[in-house]
Amino acid sequence: MSWKLISNHRKKLLAGSGLLFAIGAAASYSFWWPTMSAWIDATLQQRRSVNASADAHAGHDHAEGEHDDHAGHDHEGHDEGTSLELNAQALKNLGLTQEYLQPIVLRDYKRTITVPAIVAAKPGRTQIRVSSPLSGVVTHVHAVTGEAVTAGELLFEVRLTYEDLVDTQTQFLKTLSELEVEKREIARLEEITQSGAISAKSLLERRYSKEKIEAYLGSMREALKLHGLSASQIATIEMERKLLRDLSIETPDIDSHSKNEELRLTRLPFKPASFTANVLEEPIASKRPLIVEDLKIQKGQGVTSGEMLCSLSDFSSLYIEGQAFEQDAPTVTKAAQNGWMIDAMIQTTTDPEVINGLKLAFVGSSVDPTSRTLSFFVELPNQILRDEKNDQGQRFLTWKYRVGQRLQLQVPVEVWKDQLVLPVDAVVKDGADWFAFQQNGDHFDRIAVHVKHRDQTSVVIDNDGVLFPGDVVALRAAHQLQMALKNKSGGGVDPHAGHNH
Repeated sequence: MSWKLISNHRKKLLAGSGLLFAIGAAASYSFWWPTMSAWIDATLQQRRSVNASADAHAGHDHAEGEHDDHAGHDHEGHDEGTSLELNAQALKNLGLTQEYLQPIVLRDYKRTITVPAIVAAKPGRTQIRVSSPLSGVVTHVHAVTGEAVTAGELLFEVRLTYEDLVDTQTQFLKTLSELEVEKREIARLEEITQSGAISAKSLLERRYSKEKIEAYLGSMREALKLHGLSASQIATIEMERKLLRDLSIETPDIDSHSKNEELRLTRLPFKPASFTANVLEEPIASKRPLIVEDLKIQKGQGVTSGEMLCSLSDFSSLYIEGQAFEQDAPTVTKAAQNGWMIDAMIQTTTDPEVINGLKLAFVGSSVDPTSRTLSFFVELPNQILRDEKNDQGQRFLTWKYRVGQRLQLQVPVEVWKDQLVLPVDAVVKDGADWFAFQQNGDHFDRIAVHVKHRDQTSVVIDNDGVLFPGDVVALRAAHQLQMALKNKSGGGVDPHAGHNH
């Protein structure tokens, strides 16, 4: 048999065997297929688990001190061209403290216009004039310029030389004596009339005379009140039967004038401005500190009625006077109508200070004909930075905001709801692109973002899926991070990158 015949015969045998195997496999399918299928599924699941574990390890950020079997190898989680690894010292150098590494949150953004402004006093509230109600000679000055005083503290003592007041007090005491004499005479006549020694006509005449004297005393009491004395002071004159010549001028209560009187006689308890250790104290209605200014008098100086002694300043609450241009008047009016809060910005040597949530008090009714600006006023609560007393017990304050201080007001034009808002230092511009730096473990990845709007302090990022609420980004030092990234890649560093001229 030739080799060709043997080969053809083997092929036929193999084909027949394959056909018989296929027929047998098909006939026994229900016995062997379930076991085979389970084995295949288990193998595929195992391979998928291995691949997933490898991917997770590639993007995993190892905690400080954690053992990493792949140390020294590049992981797939960071693109070295757009990512920076920062250690703790670098974070401190850039000022990226925990305060500046916060998750992004959605919040409302107010699109604003900026107008110049100045800190102003409140007319009728900030400045208080203290005047002498009567003529006299200053015998003591308790307060000093710049001292902080509160309601009820003694400022000045004045020896009265007002002749009319002295004469009125003298006549008042004389009339009181005449009334006492008349009362004693009436009591004597009542006894005699009862015995029938004299007629009742004389007693009646004396009673009429007593009523005239009492009416005269009532008019004199009113005259003393017009001179500046209170009912308690007049009662003191009547009780002690002495002329009161010394007048004490206290710090007025700017909120109430019903109980605390500006004028007190030295015979009554008082609380001096500084020396309070050995004197009686009375309840004080208001503890709001007032600053002594424009102290015009000195000990031994004569003063006339109505002459200014000093002025007191209440800096606890001030106004910010904004100067809006005429075309911005509708914006200011709209902000007032909607009750929108206004922010103020003060330029400092470092970062600008922003005062948020100030209430618009009122808008002026006229436009200045010269500057063509509209004045509007914003409430400014003040803060005490320093509160100390010297060895003499005199109190001195330093207020944070001062009259005449210049700043800028940001008046809302419209409000955008639920925006991604970042500080202006959290993004950097490079050509046509804006970038933010997202924290990824100990790395900061540069992310291209779309800036919808930008003002002096904030930027609004488009919520297009590049950054999400909850992502942690560097809220400052984006310019420095961009320069470090360029330096790392070997490119020339543009010193003006991130700055707009």
